[in-house]
Amino acid sequence: MSLFILGVSLSMDTFSVFLSIGTFGISKKKIMFLCIFIGLLHFLMPIIGSFIGSKIITFLNIKVDILLGIILIFIGIEMILDLIKHEEKNFDLNFINMIILSISVSLDSFSTGIGLSAITNNYTLSGTIFSLCAASFTYLGYLIGKYSSNKIGKYANISGIIILFIVGIMHIFK
Repeated sequence: MSLFILGVSLSMDTFSVFLSIGTFGISKKKIMFLCIFIGLLHFLMPIIGSFIGSKIITFLNIKVDILLGIILIFIGIEMILDLIKHEEKNFDLNFINMIILSISVSLDSFSTGIGLSAITNNYTLSGTIFSLCAASFTYLGYLIGKYSSNKIGKYANISGIIILFIVGIMHIFK
């Protein structure tokens, strides 16, 4: 049960980010790719984190939350610029941005992997639970964002951008 709760909590970032992304009408094909890719990353990152993460973080003195916050704020800025430039729902994620976004919302599962052995040594089970939670919450966030965009239009886009900024700032000051 604790692995499932941890999986859900690791998926909250991806849910909130894709709540925002859903307001911009991203194609279903790209969303499906992102759901699968984020799920795969949430499977692999804790395993990698458990084996080499503590060494990397100690050596480079990296705070993962600050990096995630900065990436989310930059994506929010890109969305604002696109909204100002086009004044319609034309924001689209190119392949590089999709990869960066996927990695950024998966970084917390990497850092979780560092302490995962305190909870379980069954990395396959934990990775599977984290993967399924992340993929599901990614898609759920997208659907809710898309639905709200259809109902309230441009205000949903602005709300999505605000959510990205709030989540980004929360990670920076965590």
